[in-house]
Amino acid sequence: MTTVDLNCDLGESFGVYSYGSDSEMMPMITSANIACGAHGGDPAVMRGSVDLALTHGVAMGAHVGLPDRLGFGRREIPTTPQEVYDLCLYQVGALDAFIRVRGATMQHVKLHGALYMMANRDRDLAHAVCAAVTDLDPTLKVYALPHSHLHAAAIESDLPTVVEVFADRPYRDDEVQMYDRTAELIGGPQEVIARTLAQLSALDGADSRTVCVHSDTPNAPLLLSELRNALIDAGFSFRSPQPSNRPPASVADRSAQTPRTLEPAVAASTINSERAS
Repeated sequence: MTTVDLNCDLGESFGVYSYGSDSEMMPMITSANIACGAHGGDPAVMRGSVDLALTHGVAMGAHVGLPDRLGFGRREIPTTPQEVYDLCLYQVGALDAFIRVRGATMQHVKLHGALYMMANRDRDLAHAVCAAVTDLDPTLKVYALPHSHLHAAAIESDLPTVVEVFADRPYRDDEVQMYDRTAELIGGPQEVIARTLAQLSALDGADSRTVCVHSDTPNAPLLLSELRNALIDAGFSFRSPQPSNRPPASVADRSAQTPRTLEPAVAASTINSERAS
């Protein structure tokens, strides 16, 4: 059988606001992308999400987004590589604290929404993400679109990578349409199944693949349940990505590091120059 990871963006509630079908999705996934307080989530929700993932044996990753609660991290904001580096360091570190006190280990980093799309298409932002991950823990896996700048930057940085396809987002000319996601375009179970099988087939031979279903998609638990059944029928089994062969960085090793300041040549990204204009 061919193994595949099933991941879900979740932990995006905050305060009195409840968002997504986290408790229904968690038993059916193998990796959880937990919001870290920027686009969604808060300390209590992060703690609860970690506990829920541990209960179900689900691997955990930091879901890093732009600081844009009003737009839920889905609005593109001009952001420099240095700002991206700092955002990653801040959010991954916050979730790591909740995971560490439970005696567990973080598996991966996945960007959210607008930041995900920006880093996948912008080389400087992609390298800033990888710089932050490398400085924190080079055994952390990076989830990225196949053939994207983020995917390439992670490989260049010697970081373990996982290529991602989206079950509940439409594709046009083999490119995911992250923002064009009406219920009609997402479709029902059959459309989700056909889309996923087609995208996985295009990635046949990739070392590590993952399929995302969002916790906040309408009828997400039903879509994921039907998708799991179809993937099993197609010969797939489910497992989070294999651990890296490298040992995690020790506390002593990390304490000797200081957060890096990116060189001006890297920090002067095209998206920053657009902001200046």
